[in-house]
Order: sequence, then C-alpha cells, then structure tokens
Amino acid sequence: MLNNQTPTPHYAIREAPPPADTSHIRRKFLNLSYAHLSSAQKLDIYLPDEGDGPFPVIVAIHGGAFMGCDKADMQVLPMLEGLKRGYAVVSINYRMSGEAKFPALVQDAKAAVRWVRANAKQYKLNPQKIAAWGGSAGGYLSTMLGVSAGVRELEDLSLGNPGQPCYVQAVVAWYAPTDFLKMDEYLTESGLLPPPGFRHNEANSPESLLFGQLITEIPEKVKAANPETYIRPGAPPFLLQHGTKDPVVPVQQSIEFAEKLKQMLGESKVTLELLDRAE
Repeated sequence: MLNNQTPTPHYAIREAPPPADTSHIRRKFLNLSYAHLSSAQKLDIYLPDEGDGPFPVIVAIHGGAFMGCDKADMQVLPMLEGLKRGYAVVSINYRMSGEAKFPALVQDAKAAVRWVRANAKQYKLNPQKIAAWGGSAGGYLSTMLGVSAGVRELEDLSLGNPGQPCYVQAVVAWYAPTDFLKMDEYLTESGLLPPPGFRHNEANSPESLLFGQLITEIPEKVKAANPETYIRPGAPPFLLQHGTKDPVVPVQQSIEFAEKLKQMLGESKVTLELLDRAE
C-alpha cells in the first residue's frame, strides 16, 4: 500500500475544498453511476497512463463530516499518486446525511465496490485487489468496508450487482471516527473539547445528523454504526494514521480501534502511525 503520504487536514463544510486538477490524467471515466437510487451514487475511474492491467484498485472515499465535499475535490490527490505506482483509482460519492440516514452511506460504499467488481474487465481493474482509502468520514467508510462484509443490515443489494462481494483486501484510514459516543470524552481528556454548539454529543453534530437523532439517545443505533462492532477474523490489513492533536476526531479513536483490531487479527495486520502534534 501507499504508506508515505501525509494525511490531509479536516475540511470545514463551510469551506468546501476546491476541485482537484486531473487534466494531466489521460485515461479517466467520470461520473459513472454505480447505482440509480440517487444522483449521489456516482464514481470516477482514473487509470495509469500506460499498461493494460488489470490494475489493483484504490477506492478513494472523501471526507466531509457525512454532509459535504465531493469525489473530485482535492482530497483525492494523495490517492491519485497511486497512478504512478500502477494503481487504478476509483473515487466515489455517496449519499450525505441531508439526503439519507445511516446506514445508507455504508450501503452505497458497498454497492460501489460491487460495481467495481462487476465492471472490472471493461475498465482494466483487478477485482481481487481492492483497497479502501479515505480520511475522516471517508476513513470511517473505509474501515466499515474492511470489517463488515457479509453483514446483511449494512447491505442493500437492490442497489445493484447482488452477485458480487463487497469485501476489500486492504484499508487505509486517516483520522477515522469510530465510537461516536466517546468523541467528546476523549477530546476532554486531551484538552481539546470545542465550545458548546460544536460538540459531537449535540443535536446539530455531524454524527447526530447522520442518524437524524441525538446520538446520546440512541446508543444501540450508534453501536450498530461503530466499526468495532464488526471486527472479525479474516478482515484485511489496516493502516491507520492520526494526528495526536486532532481537535475534531480524537486520536484515541484510532488508538483504541487499532488495539481491538490487533486482538482479533494479530499485530502483523495492523499498523498505527501517530503523527506527533499534527492536527
């Protein structure tokens, strides 16, 4: 995997990141529909300039607090470096919290992976070598792809290609939220708790908006959204990277998730890199 990239910072929804300049990429297929329930269910495919493949695939998943940003914005740039190393990059959009509630975004990510496998031959992709890579909300979805294959409650096969599996062979997650109910607790421990109106355990938080309900009132639903709930033997290797001074997603989220992964998968399949004092 590509493990020498520097994680990009969190993006404020009010200041959406600009589009990525992909004009230099010769082989690309943009705004392909992987499902037809929503206009959000589209993806972009980027191929290396040379070669007939089949290329191993990076599924790039953008962040944006579950409510914004786009597959074609600058968050995809680190993933596009993979083109130089012989990877194809498939950057996906998914339904935001303003359109659909959990687990819709997870169902979309799984549908996108199934679509990639179903259309692998046409686009020179290797259906047996797929890695999920994202930051923040995209990191969350990457971890869910890594741990929850076969969980019926998180699948919607009506979105298409029901005969294809949705598992991935590797996960790269940058500053991914996992246990939503502990986020404010951890930020308090680190002296990073934001002022009222910007906390995770509030009605207007990205996490509460994802469910359409205050997360402290629905602990069972929050547990069902926690990647830790689904860790099982046979999950793929994970690379987790997190800044130790992250004021949005506390670093303890990745530390605790890594420990639980190691307990189930073994030390060799889990790499945790903490970026000292990085936000």
